[in-house]
Amino acid sequence: MAASDKRDRLAAYALLAAVVLAMLLANSPLGARYQAVLLGSLTLGIAPLALTKDVLHWVNDGLMAIFFLQVGLEIKRECLVGDLSSPRRALLPAIGAVGGMLVPALVYLLINMGHRATLGGWPIPTATDIAFALGVLAFVGKGLPASLRVFLLALAVIDDLGAIVLIAALFTDSLSWLALWLAALSLATLVALNRFGVTRLAPYLLVGFLLWLSVLKSGVHATLAGVALGLAIPLARNGQPGQAARLEHALHPWVTFLILPVFALANAGVPLGQVDAQALTHPVTVGIAGGLLFGKLAGVFSFTWLAVRLRAGVLPDGVTWRHMLGVALLTGIGFTMSLFLGALAFPSDTLHGEVRLGVLAGSTCAAIGGALLLRSASASRG
Repeated sequence: MAASDKRDRLAAYALLAAVVLAMLLANSPLGARYQAVLLGSLTLGIAPLALTKDVLHWVNDGLMAIFFLQVGLEIKRECLVGDLSSPRRALLPAIGAVGGMLVPALVYLLINMGHRATLGGWPIPTATDIAFALGVLAFVGKGLPASLRVFLLALAVIDDLGAIVLIAALFTDSLSWLALWLAALSLATLVALNRFGVTRLAPYLLVGFLLWLSVLKSGVHATLAGVALGLAIPLARNGQPGQAARLEHALHPWVTFLILPVFALANAGVPLGQVDAQALTHPVTVGIAGGLLFGKLAGVFSFTWLAVRLRAGVLPDGVTWRHMLGVALLTGIGFTMSLFLGALAFPSDTLHGEVRLGVLAGSTCAAIGGALLLRSASASRG
């Protein structure tokens, strides 16, 4: 088994274990305690510089900023030296990613038409969970062309970039202009450090923390600070690997086996006792599940097929249209990113159960369907 396949499988298993544990806790005698811990206040720092938020917000605004730091590092690497560095190689997954965002959003909006209060949830099914999708692909494994993983990774990275744009554009509270000016100053300092060839990591992390703190106070979502920091850290100097590569490598196990499972543990628990026919058929539940399962499949596959037919791109080596159909299904595994977008789209607790049901249902069906289709494709080649 390739090292990347083994790593992808372990990442998927860790996330799956966290989901199962969250569901068990939410539906056990410890369910009330589980919710109380998540909503309990936690103060970090020393007065007057202390910050107080509930545990769930620290997970979603704090720990997930580190996840988005890794995403920023990954996007920079892929765009400069990776699979997105060549326009010819990047075009097909980019076109597929566009379809994979537009069509799921349209599916959600069509299902929620006439429900004005829920229309704002349309970004939720546009996301792809890279760790879970690659994990399922690695689970199928044998008989699949290596270029398929490259295509899925490139598409998912572009998908994450789209999600970041949506977070910046849509999920902004009332703004604090002083905090925004401090954030802009911090960002300018990061750019200056890069331009002047500073190679030590400590100055970037220190200014990055100030950037995160400023963005947190500004009303713009704090996780965007992680992306900005990742893009600012130098990738290479004088032909040698820079701090970005080292930091991405160092962060990977922490993000994969701690931060994302903790996020899943905090956000995936659905008390099944509260699930009834109304919740299962709620337009938010159906819109998210339908967007992830059918919207992603239709969007990614149709846009990719059209791009190849119009000669705007070519299929990766050894990849058939059945492979592409399976990968299009796997992009419907929204999970982490969809839950994250759901918490932003509906900040009150009123629709969190429907969001979680929709994400879990759509992602699970997409994972099973994609795995079965890819396994049949590899069997037919054998």
